[in-house]
Amino acid sequence: MHYTVDPGLYALGRPDRGSPVLVTANYKLSFDHLRKSLPGRSAWVLVLDTKGINVWCAAGKGTFGTSELVHRIKDAQLERLVDHRNIIVPQLGAPGIAAHEAKRLSGFRVHYGPVQAKDLPEFLDAGMRATSEMRLKSFSIGERAVLIPVELIGALKPALFILPVLLILGGLSRGPNGFWLDMLHHGLFAALSFLTGIVAGTVLTPLLLPWIPGRAFSLKGAIVGFLTGLMFLGSFGCLSDQTLGKLEMMAGLLLITTGSAYLGMNFTGASTYTSLSGVRKEMRWALPLEVGGATLALVLWGISLVTS
Repeated sequence: MHYTVDPGLYALGRPDRGSPVLVTANYKLSFDHLRKSLPGRSAWVLVLDTKGINVWCAAGKGTFGTSELVHRIKDAQLERLVDHRNIIVPQLGAPGIAAHEAKRLSGFRVHYGPVQAKDLPEFLDAGMRATSEMRLKSFSIGERAVLIPVELIGALKPALFILPVLLILGGLSRGPNGFWLDMLHHGLFAALSFLTGIVAGTVLTPLLLPWIPGRAFSLKGAIVGFLTGLMFLGSFGCLSDQTLGKLEMMAGLLLITTGSAYLGMNFTGASTYTSLSGVRKEMRWALPLEVGGATLALVLWGISLVTS
């Protein structure tokens, strides 16, 4: 989370007074992608202070913004280094940059480059003209799958502490089987329900995203979680030699559904479908429902342990 470079002006290759000026964020991965896309070329790279956030997210949050751009232009004394008055801003940074204000305050004209850095050579060779394909951002199954490991690992970290607690609490059931058998039955059921919710929200939801009904990501995650939960209950019932009570089954299904809804909502920031205002609007109604649903699931599970 601290993968940054210092903001300021960098030289790529051997830039001169006619070299293009490219703007990016101080998230190191964005900076490196930009450099990698221009092998053998010379350019000036103006890095804005986005607090280590990538261009797209920083533009939505306001750190990749007009005032920061103007500040960096003046701080680098860019007008003394180049004869032209043109800067190239990534298209995904457009929500944060008001081109007319930037020109009025700095004297530099903003040109919006292609969505992907790999298209920059063609864009530059064409006189800073982008094709229609350069203006489109895809969100294919491969691109969605790339996001899964980060979300999955992030969700599994708290699971290292939660899973042992669920196992132990399951063993404290008032059933006649004793601590160890109850832990392997009730505790294991709760732990697997928790893990199933994680898989449904971080793996299945992004992979199936375009085909899941609904617009809200939390709703999409809830649908996948509910269907996955039904399959999990059927599988656990077949594999276990003990039957599950209705309250325990309801608790497991609710835990999977709400967990998947919450984790599915995380992909709003990585998609091409939502805006910052849309994300905030969804979180205002979805988050209380998710917290309430998870709390109710734990209450139902606790009651099932006491009454078993």
